Order: sequence, then structure tokens, then C-alpha cells
Amino acid sequence: MSTPPRRASAPLPSPDAPAVQALVSFLEHEAAPSIVLDTEYRILAANTAYQRQFGVSEPQGVLGQKCFRVSHLYSVPCDLAGEHCPMKRARETRAPDRVLHVHHTPRGPEHVDVELRPILDSRGEVVAYVERMTSLTTASAQPNGGGLVGRSEAFNAALAAIQRAAPASIPVLLQGESGTGKEMFARALHEASPRARGPLVIVDCTGLSEALFESELFGHERGAFTGANQRKIGLAETAHGGTLFLDEIGDVPLPMQVKLLRLIESGTFRRVGGVDTLRADFRLVAATHKPLREMVEAQTFRQDLYYRISAFPVHLPSLRERRDDIPLLVDSLLRRIGGGQRLRIDDAALQVLHDYAFPGNVRELRNILERARLFADDGTIRVRDLPPDVVQAPAALASARPGGGRQASRAALMRALATFEGSRSELAAHLGISERTLYRRLRGLQSD
Repeated sequence: MSTPPRRASAPLPSPDAPAVQALVSFLEHEAAPSIVLDTEYRILAANTAYQRQFGVSEPQGVLGQKCFRVSHLYSVPCDLAGEHCPMKRARETRAPDRVLHVHHTPRGPEHVDVELRPILDSRGEVVAYVERMTSLTTASAQPNGGGLVGRSEAFNAALAAIQRAAPASIPVLLQGESGTGKEMFARALHEASPRARGPLVIVDCTGLSEALFESELFGHERGAFTGANQRKIGLAETAHGGTLFLDEIGDVPLPMQVKLLRLIESGTFRRVGGVDTLRADFRLVAATHKPLREMVEAQTFRQDLYYRISAFPVHLPSLRERRDDIPLLVDSLLRRIGGGQRLRIDDAALQVLHDYAFPGNVRELRNILERARLFADDGTIRVRDLPPDVVQAPAALASARPGGGRQASRAALMRALATFEGSRSELAAHLGISERTLYRRLRGLQSD
């Protein structure tokens, strides 16, 4: 992808120029880290919040530098490095654009929500841009002991969708294979929403009979049925002021779906055995690994309920779709399961995991590592410590689509080498792999 032809670079205004000083004054009213860019990607001004968040001691240290060099250590604009460039879109549309990027910061790579607004002159021509950045705390782009971890394109797309939906009250439907982390994405959505101070109530819809599901969701009055010795508050009522997460909503019994629809649409319900109409104010998030559209056609899932819960569908990628995240996930999971022991994995074992299909996704990866650590007496997981069916899996299973697997990883490495201007250690951190793994892959490229 190439950028439109650009005009010749104009001289950079002096930091003391009135126009630049006015821009700095304007940016100081922004609470979020913000910079002003000219049409050649050069930073003209940066506010105090930007200096504090991104470790810039002196604003003159970034003035005149290209934004892609500061944020990504790239030698070319983002769109030429295989990423979406908001400046390119804003230039074409003369309207704001927003994108989720992984930025290079003093703390390491971080997910940053970038909003770019063009500044127009009296003729409607773009003369500069204001870029506002918000670092996300709901996911990590580097090894982490808890929460969502990833930086691949597929992972970032799901995370960006979550960030888009979070401020609104629209129902969100998380769709993905079993083991893709639906509950963790639901928690990230809740924590990024205005309801973060309220409760996140999780309802596991799997294996519940109609009567049990109704009692769990709506609660019951004393004496409502045999064994109901006292009043029970339902989960819908518990979620008041927060988020109600219906996990595996495809398993909700068909007769209960009409009552669930009424709850979602009206926010009202009755406890089992009760006569009073109660109200619950919550944000709905649902998740399933089942094909709800096909279930609607087969009349095993209500069409009206489906359209009510799927106002904002989000695809959660399988591990096969985010294969470049495997080294990052392995590092994070080893930290979580180590129990104080420092665990690591050698390159050969990591390559086996990279080539494996993972039908059970991240949950299966964790199980594999927990088993392997029991055989790693010196704290290092090797190929011999991995389950035989993982080691012996055909390499063809490693590709989720034609041209995937090793080819996709090789292309990503070649693109990074062509665009990244940092050191080898910084490049390894950017890719989420160890320096040793990076050098091994570089040797592999040379031998191809």
C-alpha cells in the first residue's frame, strides 16, 4: 500500500514561533497525551501529558521527528509497514480517524488507542493534525502475569472492537471457539466501560435445566418450590449497575429464551414464586462458540433474541489466527503457573508449539504448559516434555489458511526488518520473542 504523492517538505516552524506556541497552549487543555503533526508526519508540538506518559523529558526531544519513528521505531509510515495509518485516511476523508496501535514506550510496547483529527485551512485543505493517544490498561502487549495478552493483528482487531463498544450501552456478542478467552474479553469490556465500578456478574449457561436457569437468573422467593427455604437474590438483580455476562448463551433452554428476551428488552423480571415486578439495570454481554445463525434457521434459538443480543458482534480469534502471539502467551503463562519457580522454554519446543493447530486454543496451551512443567526438572521445557500428540501432530495442521503458519511468520519478520529502526533487542521485544529466538529466525532467513 502506498501513500498519495506529497508536497515538498516545508521548513519546520521554530519552537518559539507564535503558531507553535498557540498549538502547545491548545494541547495543554487536553487531559490525554496529544501531539500536533504536520502533513509530512513531523511532530510540531507535544503537551505535558504526552511528555509524562511517553517519557519525554524535553518536548524539543521529539519536535521535528517523524511520528512513526517515535511511536514504532519504523523507518517508513505505518501504512508502508503493513499497518493502518490514520493520517492517510484522515487526509483522504478530511475527517477524524481512529485506530488501535502498539506503540514503543519507555515501559515497553503498549496498546494505544490513537485518534487523529485533521486541521483544515480556510480552503478546506489539511494543513496539520492533532493526534490524541490513550494507553489501554485492559490488555498487555508484553509478557504479563494476568489478563489479556497479545499484539497480533487479529488480537488487536478484537481489542479495538471492545474499545469501540465499551463506552456505549449496546449489547455485545462475543463469538469464538472454545478456549479463546471470552470471559477475559468480557472483563476487559466491563473494565473499560462507564460501569466499571459496578459488578461483573457471570452466568454460565452450560448444562442448566430450565428451572435451575430461571432460579439462578431471577432468584426465588421462600417456598417457591421444594427446598426453597429462604429468598434467593438472582444474578440479574446482583448485576444492577454493572455488567451481566451470559457465557455460552447458545445453551439457554428454548422455553427460557422468551423470558430472557423480556428481561433484556424491559429490564424487568419476577423472582420464581414472586408477584412483584423488579427492575435490574445492567449492560448485557453474551458469548458463545455455537453458530447462532444456523440455530435460528433450525429453530433451536429464537430469532428475536438473537438480533437483540448481537447488536455488536465481536469475533475472538482462535490461536491459529494469532499464531505470532504464541511466544508472548507462552512467556505470560509460564509466569502465571510457575508458582515462584522461574520457568522457560527452549527454542525447539517453542517452534513445536508454534506449528501446532491448538483446537483448544489458549486454554489448551495453558494445559500443555502446566503438564510440561512437571517434567522440566531444571525449569526449562524441552520438546521431550511436551505431550506426544502435540510433538507428532502433522505440520500441515499448523496453517489455518493457505499461506499461513511459517510463511506468515516469515513475512512478518521480513516486514519488521525492512521498517524497524531500533536495536535487535528492541526488535525482539516488538515481536514478542527472545533475542535468541530472533537470531535463530534471522539465520533461518539467510539459509532460505
